[in-house]
Amino acid sequence: MKKYLLVVIGLAVSMASGLSVFALTAEEIIAKVDANQYITSARAEAEMVITNAGRKITKTMVSITDGENGLTEFTNPRDRGTKFLKRGDELWMFFPEAEDIVKISGHMLSQAMMGSDFSYQDLMESDKLTELYTFTLIGEDEVNGRPCYVLEGIAVEGKEVSYYRRKIWIDQERFVGLKEELYAQSGRLLKVLTVTRVEEIAGRWFPVASVMENKLRKNTQTEFLITALEFDPEIPPGTFTLERLR
Repeated sequence: MKKYLLVVIGLAVSMASGLSVFALTAEEIIAKVDANQYITSARAEAEMVITNAGRKITKTMVSITDGENGLTEFTNPRDRGTKFLKRGDELWMFFPEAEDIVKISGHMLSQAMMGSDFSYQDLMESDKLTELYTFTLIGEDEVNGRPCYVLEGIAVEGKEVSYYRRKIWIDQERFVGLKEELYAQSGRLLKVLTVTRVEEIAGRWFPVASVMENKLRKNTQTEFLITALEFDPEIPPGTFTLERLR
């Protein structure tokens, strides 16, 4: 009887604990994701592996971000010296061969960045998810054996976003997105982002390897790998200026 009572008590505690976890609202879940993934300032080294019809191209880069500003410089031989500068809602690109600075705006923002499955618009979103979308918890699922919350986000009216609707699978333990489906307002599936590796960096879980698939293109995908990441680095004055692009 004593053993039976201990089992019952144990089950009751487990159920109570489970209820406290599943009682999280969509807003609370996304807030935890933002706490992990939103970057105030950082320096990152990364590589982008573009696969198109079986052919692979690797591009490497160094990026510095600070709030709404960002500077990315490509370091692989073919693209060395090519730079992107983001300041608020504006984006410029520097071509070293032509020694020319081009502002990327309008329909150009939806085009493929450097031939990848990421668009220039993907570079522009620097706000927290909670500021861009209204989320609803629509279910639970598993991604690679990890229990996930499934949330649907609809763009906040008046906000400039790359995708009107996004469906996100969020790791229930680490509160990091493991998969995203990105939709147009028409309901058409545009892209699928799958996180393939997550690491704990400076006390927060962060996706360091992911694959983007553009569903409007055939036989193509882009793998994005962060090879080094530093939060809150010292950023020299003048980093995010047009003069710094040349």
